[in-house]
Amino acid sequence: MSSISRIEQDHQRFRQIVRGKIRKELRKFLSRDELIGKEGDRYVSIPVHDLDLPRFQYGDNSAGVGMGEGNEGDAAGEPGSGKENSGGDQEGQHITEVDVSLEELADILADELELPRIKPRGEHRVTTIRDKYTGIRQIGPASLRHFKRTYREALKRQVASGIYDPADPVIIPIKRDMRFRSWNEVKKPQSNAAIVYMMDVSGSMGDEQKELVRLQAFWIDTWLRRNYEGVESRYIVHDVRAGEVDKQTFYSMREDGGTRISSAYAACKEIIDADYDAADWNVYLFHFSDGDNSSEADNKKCVELLNERLLPGSNMFGYCQVASAYGSGNFINVLTEYFPDGAPDDEGPRLISAKINDKTAIYDAMRTLFKQGR
Repeated sequence: MSSISRIEQDHQRFRQIVRGKIRKELRKFLSRDELIGKEGDRYVSIPVHDLDLPRFQYGDNSAGVGMGEGNEGDAAGEPGSGKENSGGDQEGQHITEVDVSLEELADILADELELPRIKPRGEHRVTTIRDKYTGIRQIGPASLRHFKRTYREALKRQVASGIYDPADPVIIPIKRDMRFRSWNEVKKPQSNAAIVYMMDVSGSMGDEQKELVRLQAFWIDTWLRRNYEGVESRYIVHDVRAGEVDKQTFYSMREDGGTRISSAYAACKEIIDADYDAADWNVYLFHFSDGDNSSEADNKKCVELLNERLLPGSNMFGYCQVASAYGSGNFINVLTEYFPDGAPDDEGPRLISAKINDKTAIYDAMRTLFKQGR
């Protein structure tokens, strides 16, 4: 077995150990806000505890001869007896950070929560233009030279002309032997998804509630990107009025006003109508609130917008209610009253509600939102 193969096997065993550690403590990992801060383009640094690090262990040196100064009992690599620098007498807890791709993280999440793969909706898909190499031609750039075809043409020429010598098989291509890969532009269907996040930023939604929203949205985004080739995210904040903002503003804005949830649903409807036709896009809508709303009249308006505008054109509407000492928490009861079965279609409930009282509830919320495979 080659050394490269052994290294690859060791690497695979290490990845299996890491996956096992993450699965064992998945509920805890879902609640770690430092993951979001370490998020890169495609990888997240995961702190993994209790991985044994390799280290040298000194044996009995009584049969050999030591070199240099030092007395019996001195710590290896440390000057003197070690008494001068007393920095503690307990073994430290080592933490190893491992880079894990978002795709692998989503797969671990799916395995542990038993989440089914999402089947995209609609008969049509957004298409993208891709270059596909489909043939060979006699001209082209050097970077596209097809070496096997070029060698074959040179061999055929030398054999046909009688200059090929089996005892001294030297094949030297000339210009007319050169072959290059050619390409055509092809349309590749692509299952795309649009996510619209809506959040209440009224006075009752404090920093603790926003942190819960941020964590939950991160895992929602991770799972949906594992299921779709292209994902666009849009963000809406609201108090008594609603408006679209960028991602950074979405998580940092704080207002002191009241709450009119229908303003967010109306703004969401405008975005969907303008940019995301249900025939071409898989649309996911998520609303985060503490459940406080301005009036019963606005509750009814929300139900009307959901029933007539938002639910028919989306794969799923997820309502996530975070716990707050200042909010009434009643809106989730309104949705349960008007949509007791979650406004089901052939694939199951379209409106799914989840309560997020603290970070540990994110684990159960993910299972509740996506167990239908919508």
